[in-house]
Amino acid sequence: MTISAIAALTASLCFAAAIVWAGLMDLATLKIRNELVLFLVGIYAALAPLAGLGAVQIGMSAAVALSVLVGMFIFFALGWIGGGDAKLSAVVALWLGAEHALPYIVYTALFGGLLTLALLQFRAISLPDSVRRVPWIAQLHSRNSGVPYGAAIASAALFTFPHTPWVKVLS
Repeated sequence: MTISAIAALTASLCFAAAIVWAGLMDLATLKIRNELVLFLVGIYAALAPLAGLGAVQIGMSAAVALSVLVGMFIFFALGWIGGGDAKLSAVVALWLGAEHALPYIVYTALFGGLLTLALLQFRAISLPDSVRRVPWIAQLHSRNSGVPYGAAIASAALFTFPHTPWVKVLS
C-alpha cells in the first residue's frame, strides 16, 4: 500500500466514524461538539496532502467550506438550524470537496425534509410510559424540541463520501 492510500484509508475511517458519531449524538442530545468539528478539520489538514489532494483542490474545498459556513450561519441567525449544524455542514463540505458540495447540499435538504416529516409523525403518536422515560426519546418526542439536523447532515455526508477522491485513491 502506498502512503497516499494509507493516508486516504486512515482519513476515510476517521471521517466516517466522526460523522456517524455526530449524527447519533445530535439525535441523542441535540448537540454537536466543537471538539468533533475541530477533530475533522485537524485530520483533514494532516492527511489531505498525504492522500494526494493538491493545493488547488484543498484551496477550492476550503473556499466552498467557508461559503457553506457563511450560508449556514445565516440559517442559524434565522433560527432554522443550530450552530453545531452550521459548523458540521461546513467541515463536511471541506471533506467532500468543491465538486461534491452541491449534491451534498441537495442530499442534506432531502434527508432533512424526510427527518422532519418522520419527527412530525413520531411526535403525533402517544408513547408508552416506559419509552417516555428514556430521556433522549422524550426529548425527540417533545413538540418544543428542535430537529436533530446533524443526523441529516451525517446521512448526506455518508451518502456522498464514496464518490470523493478520498475513496477513489483506495480503488
